Amino acid sequence: MENDLKFKLEQLYQRVTVLKEQINTEEATKNAFVMPFIQIIGYDIFNPTEVIPEYICDIGTKKGEKIDYVIKKDGEPVLIIECKHWKEDVEAHNSQLHRYYHVSKSRFGVLTNGLIYNFYADLERPNVMDDKPFFTLDLSDLKDSGIKILEKFTKKDYDLESILDSAEALKYIKAIRNEFEKELKEPSDELVKLLVNRFFEKTLTASRLTTFKEYTRRALSNSISESINFRLKNALSINEKTTSKPEVKDIEPIDENGEGLKFVTTEEEIEGSQIVKAILREKVPASRIAFRDTQSYFGILLDDNNRKPLARLHFNFSKKYLELFHKGKDSGERKLLASLDDIYQYKKELLGTVDNYQKSSEKEQLNTTV
Repeated sequence: MENDLKFKLEQLYQRVTVLKEQINTEEATKNAFVMPFIQIIGYDIFNPTEVIPEYICDIGTKKGEKIDYVIKKDGEPVLIIECKHWKEDVEAHNSQLHRYYHVSKSRFGVLTNGLIYNFYADLERPNVMDDKPFFTLDLSDLKDSGIKILEKFTKKDYDLESILDSAEALKYIKAIRNEFEKELKEPSDELVKLLVNRFFEKTLTASRLTTFKEYTRRALSNSISESINFRLKNALSINEKTTSKPEVKDIEPIDENGEGLKFVTTEEEIEGSQIVKAILREKVPASRIAFRDTQSYFGILLDDNNRKPLARLHFNFSKKYLELFHKGKDSGERKLLASLDDIYQYKKELLGTVDNYQKSSEKEQLNTTV
């Protein structure tokens, strides 16, 4: 079920990517993106007793207020969905869903723009929707953990108690992670004092605190980088015992002059390289596909040969690019990626690069024989 659900959501995202520039209204967003999503999670969009559009929801003196969709199971509302245009920021519109929530009798509300689905509950106060979602599904960044959560909302597997049991954990784990990521970027005074006071016995003056904040930031960055590098080495070695091993460079430690790391292999580079590798294995065995990380790009090579580049990942800036070599090793062509899933769009070019190298090799062998 999980794999099938993910496959359908990936197909929906491809549909969104192709059509979104032609979708100019909120109503069109609902019809083109949101209704297929409701169908994917198992509800009959053509059954007005199961999926009810424009559900009238009177709020106090306000009459005729409407929720975009109410989804019912066994006659009881299980989900209310409020939709916005795909260009809208869903975070900016939760007050409208908040108003509908307490009169809907549903325990869960969804606010979506067709790309991002924010799921809300009433974990803090009964019958009052929380300000923050406990779960967010982003079609452009589908994760297996998110698919498992969504599976509980499908018609086949809907389980109120199971969702409620995990919703609080999801909500606060997300909040803690957000705070942790803030600390990684800019350590707070509280964190620095907590750590430094464990080993620094002198008075922590204001100037010292500033210095230790920078030390803390660099220490955290170094620790995370080394962890990522370790995972990369494991990922590349699992189930692959080859004579031509991919070159994986070690992270250089911070030097005394504070210059920091020369380069860092990121999780996105790992994931992107594995996508390219999966595509290329249609033509060549895994043992012939090698990786090299550099300061400028993450390289993917045939036979670990610099003269046979298969692709390069340029992920070191705000915009991400895939460099292709299907027109020859000296004529790299960069393609802008909105997400890692966009790499699949260039399957033909990637496989064409392998074909070119194989044809060149066959031609060389023929000339040698003659």
